[in-house]
Amino acid sequence: MTISTTIIKNSFSGNGSTTAFNYGFKITAESEMQVIIRSSTGSETVKTLSSHYTISGVGAANGGAVTFTSGNIPASGETVILRRVTAQTQAMDLIDNDPMSADTIETAHDKSIALIQELQEQLNRSLKVSRTATLTTPEITDDAAARAGKLLGFSADGNSLDATIDGSGVAVSATAAANSATAAASSASAASSSATSAENAKNAAEAALDTFDDDFLGSKSSNPSVDNDGNSLADGALYFDTTNNVMKVYDLGNTQWKQLTPTSSQQTNIDAAVSNATNINHVGGSIGNVNTVAGQITPTNNIATLAGISGLNTLAGSAASVIAAGNNLSDINAFANIYLGPSSSAPSADPDGSALDVGDLYFDTTSDTLKVYKSGGWAAAGSTVNGTSKRYIYNITGTPTTLTGASGTGYAEATSQILSYDSGFVDIFHNGVKMILGTDVTATSGNSLVFASALANGDVVDVVAYGTFELANVQLNDLTDVSTGGVSDGQVLVYNSGNSRFQPGSASSAEVYGFKKTFVGSTLVKTVTVVSVGGSNKYFIDGVQQDTLELYEGNTYIFNYPSAHPFKFSTTSNGTHASGSEYTTGVTHNSSTQVTIVVATGAPTLYYYCSSHSNMGGTANTPTPGFNNLQVTTTNKGTDNIDSSTYAAFDDVLFSASGFTFSISNGILIATI
Repeated sequence: MTISTTIIKNSFSGNGSTTAFNYGFKITAESEMQVIIRSSTGSETVKTLSSHYTISGVGAANGGAVTFTSGNIPASGETVILRRVTAQTQAMDLIDNDPMSADTIETAHDKSIALIQELQEQLNRSLKVSRTATLTTPEITDDAAARAGKLLGFSADGNSLDATIDGSGVAVSATAAANSATAAASSASAASSSATSAENAKNAAEAALDTFDDDFLGSKSSNPSVDNDGNSLADGALYFDTTNNVMKVYDLGNTQWKQLTPTSSQQTNIDAAVSNATNINHVGGSIGNVNTVAGQITPTNNIATLAGISGLNTLAGSAASVIAAGNNLSDINAFANIYLGPSSSAPSADPDGSALDVGDLYFDTTSDTLKVYKSGGWAAAGSTVNGTSKRYIYNITGTPTTLTGASGTGYAEATSQILSYDSGFVDIFHNGVKMILGTDVTATSGNSLVFASALANGDVVDVVAYGTFELANVQLNDLTDVSTGGVSDGQVLVYNSGNSRFQPGSASSAEVYGFKKTFVGSTLVKTVTVVSVGGSNKYFIDGVQQDTLELYEGNTYIFNYPSAHPFKFSTTSNGTHASGSEYTTGVTHNSSTQVTIVVATGAPTLYYYCSSHSNMGGTANTPTPGFNNLQVTTTNKGTDNIDSSTYAAFDDVLFSASGFTFSISNGILIATI
């Protein structure tokens, strides 16, 4: 195994809950891992194996994980450092004339490279001079007394390290400079405080003047639209209208100017109204009567018209009905808002302009159907499907997601029928597979189908719409085209073309047909090859790099692969290279070049991988397949029984005469007698 990375250290942030931290480099023994926790204050603690953590992935080229034990989980603010520390020993003993395998040499060489990497990591954290510089004397004096209390620096000529600078003198000078700066800052603060007080007073005066200037806009010949600063008008702003000689105030709520004082002509009218206050009050007390008379006089002189009606006495004789209608006027108006009459398009509001209510009705003159307003919109009051069912076949030529009408972009109905169905009473088949309503397709509008995924060119969509009618409390004798006279046991109704009626007659024996839709699994063979892509080997499934597979439950899949790259499954992406395990349910390794998997019911999403090399594989979804087989169980003209559990498991049941055979063609049930 080559050492493919120079990374020998990983760093992570703790959060108080994460227990496992992945490292991305190879170690050959647990003792080669050093785990350090650095606190938020910078202190570091080396943790102990088993007491504080455990290790997985020893010997793996891509590393593994360090998992902290309970009570030792890194807290928020702490940093986790994982670094490799290889023992500085030489374990390879070479003996004359003994065989020297490549593995022995590579193991020793790998250890040397690992030690070099760790030394380089330490050098990267060391102080170094420029690659072009030379220190003639890099050593520091060994005289402890001479270097005590001194600062480390470079000598006067810059060519050697010197530990003779007096640190105490530097500290005294720094303290004196700091004290001088503090005194200067204090004086500056006092001066700034005085200046700030004066500036605040000035700003307050200017703000008050500016506010007054915005509130009183002076004299204007017309209503201003902004204040003197060009800003939006404020509520309560004032100005004098020189055109009408009145004061005006701005009403922000209504965004309009209102006058505070009357004009001279308005003042004259006010004075006149005051002098006639008694008469005005008298008219006000009788205003109801005045309005009634005025309403009859104008604009069509209803009083004169009423006087000229010759049938007025007849109307008087129906006064009770007229009064009753008046007393129930609200119900009459309410009915007008329930039945909205005939219309060629769906109304969007009641006749009085109010919102539509659930239960409103109108007659659609375009489709000749009565429609009712439901919580989901307008729908046919009766079934939109004539009879028990109606069928549509859409041929797909593009990638649409919505089907409606007879044709559109990317689709066309085979017989040019316009799609129409009752919500909840429709079955939809995509290439013969029944779609799940509400999951695979949305069918609620009555005239369109919206698929969750785009359809593909060449697809076929079959739609079966069912009529929504009920037979309740209907006696067969009440039907005009049926005669039940003289019926005897064992007879059935047969059609008589002579009198266009159904009447009693003999028939073949009664039969029960039970239908159950099932799936019959298939066996498929996949060819697996390996190709180098960008320097790394990748699986190609039937020629597609790392193809995402669809392994249907119940099917059997055989994979033929190169022996150097063992093909396996896991529930973890990249399998054992990512600390996962091999998935073995229904899996059989036939040989070193072939594996078979029978996909179990409820199988999880799988990932295929090479057990010898990392990052070669991909995803294998395990969807549930659609039904592709029809099982028919009969009573064989009464000779066989069907027990209750078998009967309950049927998807559908037909009671009919014997002699029928059934099959499925393009998702449609075919009956032949």
